Amino acid sequence: MAHKIPTTVITGFLGVGKTTLVQHLLANANGKRLALIINEFGDLGVDGDIVKGCGIEGCEDDDVLELSNGCICCTVADDFIPAMEKLINRAEPPDHIVIETSGLALPQPLVRAFNWPEIRNKVTVDGVITVVDSAAVQAGRFAHNEALIDAQRQGDESLDHETPLSELFEDQLACADMIILNKTDLLSADEAEALEARLKSGARAGVKFVRAEMGRVSPATLLGLGIGAEGDMAKRYAHHHHHESEEPHEHDHDHDDFESFQVEMGEIEDAEIFAERVKKVILDHDILRLKGFAQVKSKPMRLVVQAVGPRVEHYFDRPLMALEKGKTMLVVIGQAGMDEGAIKAALSA
Repeated sequence: MAHKIPTTVITGFLGVGKTTLVQHLLANANGKRLALIINEFGDLGVDGDIVKGCGIEGCEDDDVLELSNGCICCTVADDFIPAMEKLINRAEPPDHIVIETSGLALPQPLVRAFNWPEIRNKVTVDGVITVVDSAAVQAGRFAHNEALIDAQRQGDESLDHETPLSELFEDQLACADMIILNKTDLLSADEAEALEARLKSGARAGVKFVRAEMGRVSPATLLGLGIGAEGDMAKRYAHHHHHESEEPHEHDHDHDDFESFQVEMGEIEDAEIFAERVKKVILDHDILRLKGFAQVKSKPMRLVVQAVGPRVEHYFDRPLMALEKGKTMLVVIGQAGMDEGAIKAALSA
């Protein structure tokens, strides 16, 4: 049998730092030929654009495939299988494939898709990596522990442990071979220890936990696990998987609980002032995730804006391209029912 190309699936909730982890992986690949499939929720290809043109040696635009405007686990036949075939049928196939899933994707159906006849003899799931925003989970925003939510987020009915957000979080933990506790620099040592102990109770036996800051985890830790996860689905329980068969099938979850839209504006006056405005809009409208790009007036560099909950990060990453000059483009992700008009007006104020 021909050698199967190992594939690492990186999953995790909105804003946990998956793209930062991938960037660090690329920057430290040491000659290994990596190919990426990036799946985003919403029309704006922010994560793919952050990786493309990053200036990292060996990171070519042709090595980055984007599957946007849809959840990868819901579009296996139309999007995922053709993308995989494009990579594995190259004259020089990659040494390793990395898939960064949307924050709203269930990992189980994606892993199960590696059993499809078109690809099952050519690729294998080296391991499933679930990235956790340690500070957010410690604060109770996406925790599945009702007592923790009641203690730390009293009165917020949307955070009940039976909500789809919490079930998705549990499914990501249940499917993982390794759990990255990212952003542990925002916690005390005792808080990080307590968080890891609590999450271990929801993970499978033997799952490895790794603590990280800014997604800095070595490729030697992430790649080469040799799990073959597609042959181990019975142990990777999912709330939304109600079938015993391992044959390809449609699954019964949707994303009607979430919605996204784009905001396009002109250049902004000041990065710090804009970040404060973004933070206020997120708090006023309970936005889950906001990300995008902006031009700051008179600055030649592109400003990247990434926010999860009220925590807003922004930094200049590279010179502006001609089509980006004078533009600010953002994507807003939240639970269904957001006031799109009010949010757009507030961001543009």
